[in-house]
Amino acid sequence: MKTAAFKRVLLKISGEALSAGQGFGVDPAHIYGIAAELADVHSLDVQIAVVVGGGNFFRGVAEQAKDMDRVSADHMGMLATVINALALQDALEKQSVHTRVMSALEMNQVAEPFIRRRAIRHLEKGRIVIFAGGTGNPFFSTDTAASLRAMEIKADAILKATKVDGIYDADPLKVKDAKKFDQISYMEVLKRGLKVMDSTAISLCQENNLPIVVFDLNQRGNIRRVVTGEKIGSLVIA
Repeated sequence: MKTAAFKRVLLKISGEALSAGQGFGVDPAHIYGIAAELADVHSLDVQIAVVVGGGNFFRGVAEQAKDMDRVSADHMGMLATVINALALQDALEKQSVHTRVMSALEMNQVAEPFIRRRAIRHLEKGRIVIFAGGTGNPFFSTDTAASLRAMEIKADAILKATKVDGIYDADPLKVKDAKKFDQISYMEVLKRGLKVMDSTAISLCQENNLPIVVFDLNQRGNIRRVVTGEKIGSLVIA
């Protein structure tokens, strides 16, 4: 059996990934598929934290929020991430994996408040921890939240799950001969303005030398492949 290349990882999943192309809401079959993959990786004794986006319900920079106050819109987006976190928690616990949701926004009836030491203790006890509510602050994306939480829990890498199989110099869904990068530096990502994660998130990873692996979530088994060290997707390093 393959052993894990990473001891502790943070997986970033967009809200759109949970909707499985429906554009809105959560697709139960898809979310259970993701939960089954996470349970499989968890069986390798890998400590897993997850940051979920909220774009399948609402995002502060979306078209429907253009006439809203940005702070109010971002708070609505944060609440959307809590809905996704609870859906993923339910799917994981149906796979008999102990899970905790920790929210940057206080809502004690549905999630624990984010406390760094408690989060690390949950991971050490073999629980999957899902971070909801972004950073708890408006104007910061869930990508930035993923970078921040990865740093706080001392993750070995961020696994950025997307709908394409890596980083390209143009959108591969629109540009037929877009070039894929197997490996790229943080500075090159920032210089080229590549939409991997936002610039704040990339800069945070660069300052702390935290690797980012970008891969296709829709290909079943890819989370395990990344964690066991297979060369798939694109790697962002110094």
